[in-house]
Amino acid sequence: GDPYKFNKKLKFPSQLLDAIQEGDPLRVQQLLQGSDGILQQQADGEDRAWREALNLAIRTGGGEIAGALLRYVKFDFRQIHEALLVAVDTSQPQVVRLLLERLDQEKSLKVDIKSFSLAFFDRSIDNACFAPGVTPLTLACEKDLYEIVDMLVRKGHAIPRPHTISCACLECSNGRKYDLLKFSLFRINTYKGIASRAYLSIASEDAMLTAFKLSRELQCLSCKEPEFKPEYLSLEVLSQEFAFELLGMCRNQSEVTAVLNDLGDSEEEEELDSQAFEEGIPNLARLRLAVNYNQKRFVAHPICQQVLSSIWCGNLSGWRGSNTLWKVFVSCSIFLTMPLLCLVYWIAPKSRVGKMLKIPVIKFLLHSASYLWFLIFLLVESIVLEHKHHIFLGRSQPMWENSLHMVWVAGFFWYECKEVWIEGLHSYLLDLWNCLDIVILSLYLASFALRVLVSGRGHLHCLDAPSSPECYYFTRAGRHEWQPEDPQFVAEVLFAVTSMLSFTRLAYILPAHESLGTLQISIGKMIDDMIRFMFILMIILTAFLCGLNNTYVYYQESQRLGNFNETFQFLFWTMFGMEEYSVVDLPQYALAQFVGRALYGIFTIVMVIVLLNMLIAMITNSFQKIEDDADVEWKFARSKLYLSYFREGLTLPVPFNIIPTPKSLFYSVRGIFRFICCSKPKRQPDYPPIPTIDVGLGGENRRSYRLQVIKALVQRYIDTARREFEESRRKDLGNRITELNKSVSRLHTEVKHLHHSPPARPAPASPPAGASVLHRYILRVQDSVQNFGQASGGSGLGSPAQVLVHQARAAGNDPQPDPEELSLGPQHTMSPGDGAEEGDQAGEPEDPSPCPAGEADSGPSL
Repeated sequence: GDPYKFNKKLKFPSQLLDAIQEGDPLRVQQLLQGSDGILQQQADGEDRAWREALNLAIRTGGGEIAGALLRYVKFDFRQIHEALLVAVDTSQPQVVRLLLERLDQEKSLKVDIKSFSLAFFDRSIDNACFAPGVTPLTLACEKDLYEIVDMLVRKGHAIPRPHTISCACLECSNGRKYDLLKFSLFRINTYKGIASRAYLSIASEDAMLTAFKLSRELQCLSCKEPEFKPEYLSLEVLSQEFAFELLGMCRNQSEVTAVLNDLGDSEEEEELDSQAFEEGIPNLARLRLAVNYNQKRFVAHPICQQVLSSIWCGNLSGWRGSNTLWKVFVSCSIFLTMPLLCLVYWIAPKSRVGKMLKIPVIKFLLHSASYLWFLIFLLVESIVLEHKHHIFLGRSQPMWENSLHMVWVAGFFWYECKEVWIEGLHSYLLDLWNCLDIVILSLYLASFALRVLVSGRGHLHCLDAPSSPECYYFTRAGRHEWQPEDPQFVAEVLFAVTSMLSFTRLAYILPAHESLGTLQISIGKMIDDMIRFMFILMIILTAFLCGLNNTYVYYQESQRLGNFNETFQFLFWTMFGMEEYSVVDLPQYALAQFVGRALYGIFTIVMVIVLLNMLIAMITNSFQKIEDDADVEWKFARSKLYLSYFREGLTLPVPFNIIPTPKSLFYSVRGIFRFICCSKPKRQPDYPPIPTIDVGLGGENRRSYRLQVIKALVQRYIDTARREFEESRRKDLGNRITELNKSVSRLHTEVKHLHHSPPARPAPASPPAGASVLHRYILRVQDSVQNFGQASGGSGLGSPAQVLVHQARAAGNDPQPDPEELSLGPQHTMSPGDGAEEGDQAGEPEDPSPCPAGEADSGPSL
């Protein structure tokens, strides 16, 4: 049953607010006329008054008074809820605990979680002190009040996730219909609570993984709801910072290994866990997830970079500390001996040389050497085409002589197929370099297929009818006899374009070097700017193209203008200053000439002066952004390069990978056997124990090692945040005390100046409007001292004001303006501190006798 009894309704006492402001709990209890165990109902129509009284008691820091109000008066849910918000806003954990106990007694916890949704559709003016969507938990989270957040979470409070932007449920539809602004503010304030450090630390089982997912979600919301993009991006940065700082709490390598190598049980995380790395290399599932989620600060953390660098060098401990000359020598040696090294690995992959080739840095050098050989073959083919130009003019050119590069193309194709198999199609397509590989391979295969088509059609036509025109066309016809859309024309053009793209693909390895990697990232950003700029450029170019073409199309005297193709070329090269302005002249027709010159002049101003300079400014801005955060950008790009060489397999470079190895045959047979037997073993990571974590729980209640590590990191993070908060409070208090000492020193100096001033009595100064309290106080002191200076008989007991200033002074030294205490009133006494003596008294100089102790003290005091 209800442990409380209810008495008759209590009217709001008129003196209650004064008693609360004075901080007198006994008077408040007398006004309430209550006794323990009896809750008095509030009188009708006084809901607002009781709510303000409870809030005032909390804001003035009167925890005892607030407890008395809760003990003697029955408050409804909304009053307690607003008081709870005020208690959280003023950071009073004890009052929050009292209010939560009252909520438990009222059995209103479920209503509290959805409190603001009850008044969501209120169209009246909102006079509340807190924005829509702000609950006690979200407010405590925004302020990072860890103790209060933990208290609320233990009581069952939670922050429900907002629905998606495109949600069409009844609640979201009504929210958009009745008050769209309040609906959006509700969503943002909810995410402010979810993205806070306190909520991520206390309410999440795996705080780091939750921060990753929240960061990605907020980044998507910033694109879907651009009206509040700055707010979402700021929260996204906050969640990234939390994961970054949480990783910094690791104290030993075993904790780092547990954090970076294990995820959870979701489908995406199991996919990352299943991607095996080379033997002896951890899978780094969480680190790869951070790369996929674009967590640049986390990936660039010194701990992550140290782990990646140690794996990258493997057993070659001296590689990182070696000089550049030695690294160049090793790279050239691998480049020259690449076929021999590949042969050794193909025969004995478990040998010492085979194991060395599995080290990521050696594997990187081996694959880079293979690609350089491929580019050299492309250059050789181009030189052969130049020196044997007469052979390749007609159909008699040998197809295989200019197709040796297809051996590498076949190896690249098989390499990409294995990458898709290992990573999965979705992860594979996330990397833009892989998309470029698809384009290059497609063009190479298309070019080769068209050459094969021409050769095959000629062979078939000559078999059926050797004297037919088709046989002549595909075997002996000269280049000038070919049709414009001849397959060999297309094949040659595709090969030329693909050769150019193949050399640009070499930029993939540049992030291995810091300076070159930064430049590569900057160029990528600039190309992105140029692609976006091209849309505006084409719009304006097309507009002037139509205008000039329609102006000159009626006049045959114009040799270049009046034709779309010629006009486009004229305007395009005008942007680079490679055309003469006399092209637009048309002397016979003055009006057309005037319009043509005007359009051409406006085009030159808009394109050359405005748009091209705008493009330069965009490129400069992108370059500056990369330079401002160059270290993080480069380390993130280098980490992606490192991870691509950690995977199991793909050791043999192109084109040697197209030859089946005994190892691959063994793995194929083992995979078929496991598929038939439906066996799928899963490796369980065996991590060493952490001595800093208490693992006394036994049996089923023992948490996994990863969760223990995350829990320890969160606890360290909370302790560090609390220490920083206490330190900031101490510094703030010290600053306030310093300012107070300065103010008192100035007041002391002013009082002494007034004490020694002539006793002429001016008219009492009235403080100006808006004057500060200290200014008003000094004016009152000035008036009292002047009145005292004109009084006769010295400093008697009835003098209206006396000022006693006690300060420590050294013998024979002048007093310093640093008072310890200052009091004003008719009679004052102060006991000096250690080594202090009585200071000057505000009275007549002839009678400096001190005032007797025990006199009544009435007057302002500081």
